[in-house]
Amino acid sequence: MSRVAIVGGHGKIALQAAEILNGDGHEVTSLIRKPEQRADIEEVGATPSIIDLESASQDELADVFKGHDAVVFSAGAGGGSPERTYAVDRDAAIKTMDAAKAAGVERYVMVSYMGAGPDHGVPEDDAFFPYAESKAAADSHLKDTDLGWTILGPSMLSDDPRTGKIQVDPSESGSVSRGNVAQVIAAVLADDSTVRRTIEFIDGDTPIKDAVAAK
Repeated sequence: MSRVAIVGGHGKIALQAAEILNGDGHEVTSLIRKPEQRADIEEVGATPSIIDLESASQDELADVFKGHDAVVFSAGAGGGSPERTYAVDRDAAIKTMDAAKAAGVERYVMVSYMGAGPDHGVPEDDAFFPYAESKAAADSHLKDTDLGWTILGPSMLSDDPRTGKIQVDPSESGSVSRGNVAQVIAAVLADDSTVRRTIEFIDGDTPIKDAVAAK
């Protein structure tokens, strides 16, 4: 059993990941911003920790992370203003990485998106540009740390039922269910061969455990 902290704990992916990890015998702490979300966290077997990512200091986050084996970042501004996107998806994300390191956490999983990076190709006048820029900066910072990181690059998300099967590094575009992304989170945490790897994927035909394992 390990202890896992999920940042952005009330998101659709995060709630399913908490339920899966709890079912696998892990102890999950879900970081949430709103006290009224507490019941949903407890319902999936996780322990809620109420903290505002934007206003919390690195030390405050480190205090939450202490004693945990892994941090999963699954938070997001949700397409709000560009200012808030940069504040959450870039600045707060980087803050959680530094806090994880300060707290002695060894493992860090970032939920990013397929195609993220400095060469994302999103034009500046596109509403998606702040998010693409934020993820590029956050992912780059994570790669420069000595955390045992894994960056997940799911394609367009759907609410389809999880199948437990994906395709890694697809040659064609496609979508992936949020439930499958949640299962990928659990799978990479259980597989050290995924450390320091970026894994891009869509729904497919390969069982997740086999798909994420290093070839």
